[in-house]
Amino acid sequence: MSLTGPSPVAPLSGTPAPTHIAVLDDEPDITLLLAGYLGTHGFRTTQLHSGRALMDLMASDPPHLVLLDLGLPGEDGFAIARQLREHWRCGLVIVTGRGDAVDKVVGLEIGADDYVTKPFDLRELVARVKAVLRRLQAEPAAAPAPVAVGVAAAPSGLPDEPDDRELLHFDGWSLDVAARRLNDQAGEEVMLTTGEFDLLLTFAQHPGRVLSRDFLLEHTRGRESSPFDRTIDVQVGRLRRKLGTDANDGKWIKSIRGAGYLFVPRVTTTRTAP
Repeated sequence: MSLTGPSPVAPLSGTPAPTHIAVLDDEPDITLLLAGYLGTHGFRTTQLHSGRALMDLMASDPPHLVLLDLGLPGEDGFAIARQLREHWRCGLVIVTGRGDAVDKVVGLEIGADDYVTKPFDLRELVARVKAVLRRLQAEPAAAPAPVAVGVAAAPSGLPDEPDDRELLHFDGWSLDVAARRLNDQAGEEVMLTTGEFDLLLTFAQHPGRVLSRDFLLEHTRGRESSPFDRTIDVQVGRLRRKLGTDANDGKWIKSIRGAGYLFVPRVTTTRTAP
């Protein structure tokens, strides 16, 4: 069962609809609190208390972003996160009482855009939500990733195409900035999460420069790192696996001890009509 949370007054005709955020937690008091606070910041919210309710919402009214609690009774929060990543492109912020480093690494490995532990400051949470949404603004809301047979795809709501598109090329690969698409040397699309794409884009925009973890975190997640924060290391590892052997053996993304990472390939830029 889902309950529609507080939302702002419906926009005037011709103005953008409010951003839709799904809040999934087994405790109604928490979903009510988050929905109410998000509503004061202009978001439309839907409160949910089970993974099944979230999947139903994804099929009928896909949100731009999901706040997901891992500790759902009788359900595997990581499995829910994995299912979201396999079938939809939407923002995913894990909000949970599990503060263990292993849980955080697993959540980020699955593809969460951010991981927030309880208790948290509501203002910080909203700031992180907005940072994820800024990175998603070029993508359709909950647009489907490649979907397995028998799985319904979410509505795409594709934005208008730009007049031209910027393409970044390296070693036969191409990165379409506007479409947020990566194609390999054979022209096949390589699926990336929002965080992985933003990380690769930051590397490709700064080739041949050593980029610190703080720099990468600020440019991809809009926040500074904290002591022992390994978010960027986890995402670099994930990105290397997506890019294959050249990235894994350090040919493309080199680890610079005590300094950060270096993107080695020569990058060229072209513009093309959509």
